[in-house]
Amino acid sequence: MAGVSSQSLATVRRELETRLPGAPLSLAEELFGVLSILDSNAGLRRALTDPSRTGGDKATLVDQLVAGRVSADAVAVVKELVGERWANARDIGDALETLAATVAISVAESQGSGPQGLEKLESDLFSFIAVVDSNHDLQRALSDRQAGPEAKAALALRLVPEAGDAAQLLIRQAVTAPRGLKPAALVKRFVELVAARQQRWIATVSVTRPLTAEQQSRLAAGLNRLYGRELQVNVNVDPSLIGGVRVSVGDEMVDSTVVTRLSELRRRLAG
Repeated sequence: MAGVSSQSLATVRRELETRLPGAPLSLAEELFGVLSILDSNAGLRRALTDPSRTGGDKATLVDQLVAGRVSADAVAVVKELVGERWANARDIGDALETLAATVAISVAESQGSGPQGLEKLESDLFSFIAVVDSNHDLQRALSDRQAGPEAKAALALRLVPEAGDAAQLLIRQAVTAPRGLKPAALVKRFVELVAARQQRWIATVSVTRPLTAEQQSRLAAGLNRLYGRELQVNVNVDPSLIGGVRVSVGDEMVDSTVVTRLSELRRRLAG
């Protein structure tokens, strides 16, 4: 996914973040359910991504489609999705799959007190991938078009009996609705989303010279207050920065280095 669709997904993911605190796993299940409806109806996908239709028309169509069948939060997420622009109809389904998986990952994160929950989820998903990748019979069984979805899900979950609820949901989704991929390949995509979310708990700090233990302690305390969570702080010494400090947490960047300020000044002068 690229271009306008990628931008639209980024916008909706930012909006989704406001719903994630306290979100139940059932929200992810509902979004996966809406995805199933979209995947089964190409005409509906085209209608929901048609740039000639107004946002109000699309919202009304969403109400007709799922209102009363899923929670108000699920309806709101889908309406936010159809309110954006998409390069092609397939992209809206890919985006909805990402949003549903993000909800499930966030639930694991909250249940495991942050990084521990994400590590458990990642381990559960990797366990499934390892078992399936090492057994061709399993690969064939999970991709068999003649086998029913519930039979595939039951088989898949027997492979990871210790998996948590969020991992079970993601694995079930991968084997029952792989959307053109092999189940293990889709689970690998979910692992990538977990890894990206783990970065929210890691602060990478670049400075021009080593920090004392006291300075690093003060820095960690300040960053924890700023981000509202206990971050793992990794400090890199980079003399090329000249002065100041650069902090990266997830996809957020705070840069007060001399190099950056000089670069900004040069751009302004050139403009």
